Parts: sequence; C-alpha cells; structure tokens
Amino acid sequence: MADGIYVQGLSAWFGDNQVLKSVDLTIAPNAVTAIIGPSGCGKSTFIRCLNRMHETVAGARVSGQVLLNGEDLYSSDIDPVDVRRRVGMVFQKANPFPTMSIWDNVAAGLKLAGIRRRAMLHEEVERALRNAALWDEVKDDLDKSGVSLSGGQQQRLCIARALAVEPQVLLMDEPCSALDPIATARIEELVHDLKKNLTIAIVTHNMQQAARVSEWTGFFLMGELVEFGVTKELFTTPREKKTEDYVTGRFG
Repeated sequence: MADGIYVQGLSAWFGDNQVLKSVDLTIAPNAVTAIIGPSGCGKSTFIRCLNRMHETVAGARVSGQVLLNGEDLYSSDIDPVDVRRRVGMVFQKANPFPTMSIWDNVAAGLKLAGIRRRAMLHEEVERALRNAALWDEVKDDLDKSGVSLSGGQQQRLCIARALAVEPQVLLMDEPCSALDPIATARIEELVHDLKKNLTIAIVTHNMQQAARVSEWTGFFLMGELVEFGVTKELFTTPREKKTEDYVTGRFG
C-alpha cells in the first residue's frame, strides 16, 4: 500500500509574487490525482512544492505543510535530496542525461544511493525498465544513448529512472504534452499499472486525459484550489460555476 500526501495551507511565492494561496488537498494512495487549470494557475508550482523542487529557484519560498506518511517534508531535519528520492518527478519534456547510455540513465540514481555491485545494479535497472514498460524495446540496446530513443520511449526512460530508486510517490508534469497519440496511450496505460504500487499526481492541460487516467481531480485557478473531488463528478456535476465554465470550454 502506497502512502498518500496530505497538503495543508500550502502557499508559495516567487519573490513577492504569490503563486499558490493556502491550498488544502489530499493525494490519495494507490490512485491518480489529476491537477487541471489554465496556464499560469499554479499547477506546476503545486506539484514542485510536493518534492521541494520549488525552493531550488532563486527567491522562491513556501509555507504550510506537506505530509507524507505523517512526516512533514518541510521539517528542518528532513533532507530535500531524500524527499526527491521518495517523491519522484517526471517532467513535461523528456530529459534523459544526453551523455549517458540507456542503462546508465536508469542506474544513475541507484549509484547515488550507494549501490555499486554491477549484478545488483543490472537487476534493479531491468526491474525499473520493466516497470516502465520499456525493457522489451531496449534490452538489446542498453549501451545506446538515451537520446537515441523516440520521444515516447525517452519519456518512459525518464519514468524508469524515477522508478529505479523506488519512490513512494510519482509526480508527472504534463508528461504527454510533447507526444503523439500512440505514445500518449502507452504512458496512460503505464500510469494505470503504476498506481497499484504508487501514489500518483499528474498535471495535465488535457481534460480528456484527466478523465481517462485519474480517480480524483483538483481544479486550480489563479493560485487557488477552486474545487477538488471525484473526477467523474467534477467533470459532470461540478459544484463551482468557475469549474463548470472551465471544463465546458467557456474559458482557459
């Protein structure tokens, strides 16, 4: 059973500009939570706060709590690097390490975690590639550059790299926005399989995708969480007029 994330009073700033305003939200374990809303509404900032990537930007700061397994990830005695291992991230644009092979891309995090034995590394690399539904496509080409793969394969390689260190949570920031429909379908199938063992949050501009892959959806607007609920209900019978206007295409 995966652990959920419990967000309480989360606010975030870039310098003097407040981009998130006291967000309360629960990301359920072993489920997919979609984060939707127009550009600039705070979606990506929200999930970057969940693994403490927001604070890597100069002048950025956060207040509030992000609890994983009852532990505040912003506590002073928590190592941000450990947070980013436990809460993995896949970005909008696939970003394999360009000078590394497929194998080395997946092994990179394992080596940082102190695993040195080649046999153990290979076992863990294979496990991660299988979990990312990529092993059968690359098992004979592990020495090739990660950037030699197609766009969809590169994104699954990045997912494998995140999975290799066995995170509790996987965050995905528009992981299919640069992919064709076939590659997108592969990622969506993969997300469906991964939630059996993980807690997943996915930012998406594509409301059809949110409806397909998620059990829960949060609608953000101008830094505020306008509505959060069961995906099917939010799309068919939203409680808030702003949500209805957005999901019916009246704005955004």
